Amino acid sequence: MNLEKIKIYRITHISNIPHILRFGITHKNSPNANKSYTSIGDVKLIGTRENKIVPINNKEFLKLGDFIPFYFWIKMPMLYVMQHGGNHVGKVVPPEDIIYISCKLSEIIKLKNKFYFSDGHAIDAFTLFYDRYKIKELPTIIDWNSVMELHWSGEDKLALKRKKQAEFLIFPEIPPECLNSFGCYNEKIKLKLISMGIDENKIFANHDFYF
Repeated sequence: MNLEKIKIYRITHISNIPHILRFGITHKNSPNANKSYTSIGDVKLIGTRENKIVPINNKEFLKLGDFIPFYFWIKMPMLYVMQHGGNHVGKVVPPEDIIYISCKLSEIIKLKNKFYFSDGHAIDAFTLFYDRYKIKELPTIIDWNSVMELHWSGEDKLALKRKKQAEFLIFPEIPPECLNSFGCYNEKIKLKLISMGIDENKIFANHDFYF
């Protein structure tokens, strides 16, 4: 995988899009944070991440809750839970309300933001974390076969599931100009995103992005 071709992905509720278009993807502690933010994640996992401290390859430590997490691909296990319920997702979210936002990794690297990446699910004890000085090694550290695998259930696939959920962590926020494209469920939602001011050429409607 070529570093220049890698994209990172984040999903959010469609009601958050107007704020994101104006201020970018902001952290909840940012001065520009969305006071009306609609959360669609696992509340217990979010709470666990808030104060979770993990070691980095350079023997430093980071607190997960300080960073905005992205995945390296679409159709992650968390999306499945959001759509179908389970774990600690308070309310099932229809796919029409879930929007993908992607950024080019090469553009994020050029920012002055602090960033790290992991080789698996951030909470898992087996997961390793790396700083920006390891960025050129990212294409070989990430297990792309696991990341893009669509079947992860079963005791025999626990390692695959962990590696599938590798993350890219960014602080403090991502400016609007770095939002490369938007994915949505159908043409109806695409028109809605266009009405919000997103360039049509940046929007991709495909129900195969969802479960």
